[in-house]
Amino acid sequence: MEEMAQNWIIFIETNSNIMKNPFKNYSSQFSENAMWSKLTGYAKKAGLKVVYTALLLFYAYKRKETPRWAKNIVLGALGYFLAPIDAIPDLAPLLGYTDDIGVLSFGLVTIAAYVNEEVKSKARNRLGRWFSAYDEAELDSVEEQL
Repeated sequence: MEEMAQNWIIFIETNSNIMKNPFKNYSSQFSENAMWSKLTGYAKKAGLKVVYTALLLFYAYKRKETPRWAKNIVLGALGYFLAPIDAIPDLAPLLGYTDDIGVLSFGLVTIAAYVNEEVKSKARNRLGRWFSAYDEAELDSVEEQL
């Protein structure tokens, strides 16, 4: 799996003019303040997997070792998550965060090589602010994408 991720990264870096960030238009929607505000206000409604995926992306973004192309993917994915208008309104019961988890998952898989144990640890520690108790298996299912 790690070799496949490395091959994907080499392909993206080699073909950076060909590969475009499909969520680039949402990059301008991202700000740290907006992200923390949305997560604080909607963490339980968004759900553990959405929040954990967003946190993994954010902490991978903050790493110095994460290259610019990967940071741009993260900005687009998190920007989509924060955008007030998206494919399925976040206030829609049961479906509201379905598109968000899809976009966040795409971003996470794309930059998987930059999600290390430190990133996972920071994300898990932050989860405690919004989820007092949670099933570790749900987090493991997110990490299986890596």
